[in-house]
Amino acid sequence: MNPVSFVEADSLIKTIKKGIKASDNVKVIICPPVVYLSKIKTNPSFDLGLQNVFWEDQGAFTGEISSKMARSSGARYVIIGHSERRKFLNETDEMVNLKIQSALRNNLSPILCIGETLEEKQKDRASEIIIEQVEKALKNISKGQIQSAGWRTKFKVAYEPVWAIGSGIIPTTDEIMSAVLLIRKIISKLYDRPTAEKVSILYGGSVNSKNALDLVDNTGMDGLLIGGASLNGSEFARIVNLFG
Repeated sequence: MNPVSFVEADSLIKTIKKGIKASDNVKVIICPPVVYLSKIKTNPSFDLGLQNVFWEDQGAFTGEISSKMARSSGARYVIIGHSERRKFLNETDEMVNLKIQSALRNNLSPILCIGETLEEKQKDRASEIIIEQVEKALKNISKGQIQSAGWRTKFKVAYEPVWAIGSGIIPTTDEIMSAVLLIRKIISKLYDRPTAEKVSILYGGSVNSKNALDLVDNTGMDGLLIGGASLNGSEFARIVNLFG
């Protein structure tokens, strides 16, 4: 729920637009609060996404936003299953699965958020949690549904260890690499190896301009899901430009 006013959101977007250098090597997706979506005009520098959708296309579901609405409003991506929604709104893996199906049905690219809590990490359950979240998220979803005409698939995964979000604590390179390999192994088992290799895997959790390059170059990650640092337009642009 940031920024808290359209004036601030407008200022932030203008700073980002001004700061980002045009590059064919970088895909930038901005996922603002839904009330700002129609007022934020895209340009060649970035695409738009949502932070959540409901699993039905329409109906008496007061307060919810459907994938069909999101797509018609200009969104091309949607974050699904973020740890904050799992924690504060009791979002289950089954709900996440329905939302992914809805997104794909309406030609939105879902970005699935997964990751273990500190307690789960301390109990050595990180791998178990990742496997469970990915498998349940993709239940009853075929390979054809996540494929696209381009090199990358429509479906993307963001590995965000919950204990790293906003804490300033970053997993080790080996821990992140292990997560990448495990995610690809799960998707390979569900579909096949070529499909697994095409799925973009992002890292999220305490990302900034000082650690962003290493988090991608040294871990096998394809990109980043940036939280707090994205609220500083200049810092966000610096992160993007590292890869241009």
